[in-house]
Amino acid sequence: MSSSRVMLAGARLVLPGGVVGDRLAVEGDRIAAIASGEPEIGDLDLTGHTVVPGFVDLHVHGGGGASYASGIADEALHAARTHLEHGTTTTMASTVTGEIDEIARQAAVLSELVEDGVLAGIHFEGPFISPGRCGAHRPDLLREPDPALVRKLVDAARGHARMVTLAPELPGGLDSVRMLADLGVIAAVGHTDSDYATTLEAIDAGATVATHLFNAMPGIAHRAPGPIVALLEDERVTVELINDGVHLDPSVLDLAYRTAGASRVALITDAMGAAGMGDGLYPLGPLQVQVKDGVAMLPDGSSIAGSTLTLDQVFRRAMVVHGLTVNQAVESLSAAPARLLGLSDSIGSLEAGKLADLVVLDSDTYDLVAVMRRGRWVRGDDLFTTVAPSGGSTAD
Repeated sequence: MSSSRVMLAGARLVLPGGVVGDRLAVEGDRIAAIASGEPEIGDLDLTGHTVVPGFVDLHVHGGGGASYASGIADEALHAARTHLEHGTTTTMASTVTGEIDEIARQAAVLSELVEDGVLAGIHFEGPFISPGRCGAHRPDLLREPDPALVRKLVDAARGHARMVTLAPELPGGLDSVRMLADLGVIAAVGHTDSDYATTLEAIDAGATVATHLFNAMPGIAHRAPGPIVALLEDERVTVELINDGVHLDPSVLDLAYRTAGASRVALITDAMGAAGMGDGLYPLGPLQVQVKDGVAMLPDGSSIAGSTLTLDQVFRRAMVVHGLTVNQAVESLSAAPARLLGLSDSIGSLEAGKLADLVVLDSDTYDLVAVMRRGRWVRGDDLFTTVAPSGGSTAD
């Protein structure tokens, strides 16, 4: 684009108040205005497309063959770029269980990328989790959530730790939740054997997220509701859900939506390095993961090991498989996670003054067509034309 001001026209814009056919102006890295009216000469013609806010992923371990747990900056950059090209304009880097000093080293590397604006923050998943619900985490490296150890990782992130997943029933768990809440770091309940009462205690202590609800925690029993019911019923809690058709039966995801509502659901990828790649063997921290037919498993078949999702796939499944409205899908992929991270003043919705983080979708299929981050096209800008005199269009 030769001008710093770009007008997008002809598309359906998914705004907080509904879907409209207005024009959206981008100037610099911001949405400058949303104006009513028909496309004008010089506008970028997005007829047949739907524009939604950039996606926000709270929980992702890697992609494009790269892992955030590698502790290598170039790998982390490649993983972030892979997901950006699939519409994730704001991404958290999730680590995985390892030696405490090694995770701290990874956090130092990832912190530099937060400071460079590549990442939104760091999520520590493990090692403070239940041995009985460890999933794709090495059992011998697990640790009780001693507040001093938890604080060591938070400090290693140099102010960029956004979330820590822990099992609150373990010794030190509730004290660590309180400490994290005091530090302004999100405490997430996950990989846990917690019962209903202890989970409520954790929520009262300051826990506000359910890490991939249903997965790596006890199921619901009629006399032992466990953590799932406590996390679903409390309005203070945002529940992560992995919508790949593997981690959750579609009916279970639908139940969570009916119970919590779209504003309390954050659809995540929990993706590992195979996201955007093919089948094969991939590292996940100190473990190896076998991907076959797009499903990531430990080689012995004992556990699912993250997903191979990208958030554009998640959005499409939400619309096509689950029948969500486009505003509900936007709520769970953009607005709710942005709000949880305290970033809703700049991202999460299409509004004047916010960052120009946009995803352009085909209006019929909801397939991803183009991505803009902070006013710059990441992919797809060459697919559009500008409105020419007499209602025609010309290649941009």
